[in-house]
Amino acid sequence: MIAFLRGRLLEKHPNRITLDVHGVGYDVAVPLSTFYTLGEPGAEVALRIHTHVREEALALFGFATPLELLLFERLIAISGIGPRLALAVLSGIEPADLVRAVRSQDTARLTAIPGVGKKTAERIGLELRDRLPAHLVAGAGAPAPAPDGEELRDDLLSALVNLGYHRAAAEKAIDRVLGTAGDASFETSLREVLKALTR
Repeated sequence: MIAFLRGRLLEKHPNRITLDVHGVGYDVAVPLSTFYTLGEPGAEVALRIHTHVREEALALFGFATPLELLLFERLIAISGIGPRLALAVLSGIEPADLVRAVRSQDTARLTAIPGVGKKTAERIGLELRDRLPAHLVAGAGAPAPAPDGEELRDDLLSALVNLGYHRAAAEKAIDRVLGTAGDASFETSLREVLKALTR
């Protein structure tokens, strides 16, 4: 059972990457929430892995954070939700927003995810709430406060350096994005900085 992979990003496409681990290429399906945190091909990547074994295939699903992996594994434990739909759910809503939607039983927010109908949204809302750790459900009522400017800048720089970007290039891109972004969240800012670095 593969639980973790660290290697060089060989190829990336939305929802799928190829990771080179010491000369072995792993095909890993990822949600968009993870895809947006990856660097460009050649960058070092570390992913938590869920290994899904079926009679005819072995599939790897990769996640940038423990929360994404936890939500994925809770989703596929729900009757009628397979790995592909669980991945679509995590691609259609940020993990923290999913926890909030489950907590508030917001089926309208869940049905806005492509591929999720009303019955599936209701099932996710009811069953996932009982399967999430209590601290996640209890702490999901209010959005996390946006970090202050200096803390956000440090967090972004740390993330980019860990992804393999040169410090000087990362600092320039961060300054450019933060100069126009206002009070954006870490995820939104990181997405914009990654876009700026690939232009």
